[in-house]
Amino acid sequence: MGPIGALTRGGIYLARPDPARGAEVGKLRPIIVLTAQSLLDAHPHLIFICPLSSKSAPEFAPLHIHVQARDRLRVASYALVEHCRAISARRIQSDRLAQLTSDEVDEIIRRLQRLLGS
Repeated sequence: MGPIGALTRGGIYLARPDPARGAEVGKLRPIIVLTAQSLLDAHPHLIFICPLSSKSAPEFAPLHIHVQARDRLRVASYALVEHCRAISARRIQSDRLAQLTSDEVDEIIRRLQRLLGS
């Protein structure tokens, strides 16, 4: 695969977060980049992401956020806030598929803060 374009906060990309351990999500999947844009502009080696899944369990409703299909994200998905983590930027495997609105990114951050107790 050729070089990936510049990353954007709230951008949805395909990434390979493997190797997964225990209940972690793995395999090639869409992810949302949450790293601040000012840091992304410096081309960091690590980025903070939120993985997406086409499935959500009812017990995670207070954390999961529904993301409508749009642009090249062909399937409605759920942002799995409890699985947010840092990955190597080299794990990004595609150009941007879609872009969240700033309100959608803010909602992910609010749910992450709920998870962390702040």
